[in-house]
Amino acid sequence: MSTSAETAESSRAPRPPKSSRIPKVPFWVQILAGLALGVLLGWIAKSGDVGWLTTTLQHIGDLFVQLLKLAVAPLVFFAILVSITNLRQVNNAARLASRTLLWFMATSLIAVAIGLAIGLLTNPGAGTGLTPKDGKLPDHAGSWIDFLTGIVPTDIITPFTELNVLQIVFMAAVAGIAALQLGEKAEPVLAISRSVLELLQKALWWVIRLAPIGTVGLIGNAIATYGWNLIGKYATFTVDIYAGCALVLFGVYPLLLSTVAKVNPLQFFRGAWPAIQLAFVSRSSVGTMPVTQQVTERLGVPREYASFAVPFGSTTKMDGCASIYPAIAAIFIAQIFDVPLGIGDYLLIAFVSVIGSAATAGLTGATVMLTLTLSTLGLPLEGVGLLMAIDPILDMMRTATNVAGQSVIPILVSAREKILDRDAYNGATSITLDAAGAGAAEEQGAREQGAVPAAAAA
Repeated sequence: MSTSAETAESSRAPRPPKSSRIPKVPFWVQILAGLALGVLLGWIAKSGDVGWLTTTLQHIGDLFVQLLKLAVAPLVFFAILVSITNLRQVNNAARLASRTLLWFMATSLIAVAIGLAIGLLTNPGAGTGLTPKDGKLPDHAGSWIDFLTGIVPTDIITPFTELNVLQIVFMAAVAGIAALQLGEKAEPVLAISRSVLELLQKALWWVIRLAPIGTVGLIGNAIATYGWNLIGKYATFTVDIYAGCALVLFGVYPLLLSTVAKVNPLQFFRGAWPAIQLAFVSRSSVGTMPVTQQVTERLGVPREYASFAVPFGSTTKMDGCASIYPAIAAIFIAQIFDVPLGIGDYLLIAFVSVIGSAATAGLTGATVMLTLTLSTLGLPLEGVGLLMAIDPILDMMRTATNVAGQSVIPILVSAREKILDRDAYNGATSITLDAAGAGAAEEQGAREQGAVPAAAAA
């Protein structure tokens, strides 16, 4: 009887009020909504010749890219500097660094081979209606002399003001190695560097939160400015780039993860998807770097190693921009200008892609890498002008592929070196920007304190 009374009493007890908070929309849904809205507004601006709408979309997209670029120079410098010094906390640091570089080169070679195969099979320059008259010289061209001599800056200010990322990487590497040699004497400088890096990453999170709005402007402006007719002229070329990147992203990387690292590839995409989708929108490997490092750590890579491999990869690991794209683009331009290519030329494309990938340096677009390839082959640089209009649409898929590779390689190396936390990998979930911005990496730190010493046992 008492039980019935208690039940009746509990049924009459006031229930806690339901939360009136609006549920948060997942970031990927925000991105998709931005893409859809951008396409719609771009179509309205183009079909209705609405000039003010086109201008507004352009300003929104440009402002988002400018905000990303604003953090690039100091972010790259302090990230590389801190990442090099972090290697002293990892056993066998030299072997980790060398194997990372070797895997970068190996996967770049695979990617450029896929690009060449697709270009030779599809003949992307045939039947486009484009002629050499449609091309124009690029504003900035790359050559091997410029590439080699341009690594060393003439002063320490110009690389930051002109956003020469390759020179910034050089200075950061020198400073990091010098700090390692100085040991404890450099600790005050390193403490400041770590604090500045955390500050920059926090500020960049705020910019990243604006990605859905930036997507509206970037996609809308592309549609409003160029329209679908222009895209139609480059249909085969565009499909080739997306197909090549997709083969690497959803074919090569999963194969390496399953055979080399012996992990579940689907789990990789589950954990790394926030970085991949942000890269697709922002078109900046460096701008995506904090998210890439976050997801790489959550996938079981020790933080001390991830903090080296990811920043290093963000400026040098470019399977989309530096391998697939220049391979297909060189074939496309050669066909437009009626220049025959032989086996030696294809081998030269592969060499340039593997060795010269640092020329892309994680910035939006791959113009420098393409001009470097064309100048090496002796192809007309006016061909770059043929591709500038379509470049923003291509760059989204290229950058997504780049960023995925920047996370895959540390996982492969960690697995081979037996320092990968497989429990963390198997349990990784897709992070939200709120969690990352609030410092979700801290929860990973406690786990990794036990993961890094495992390198000693290896």
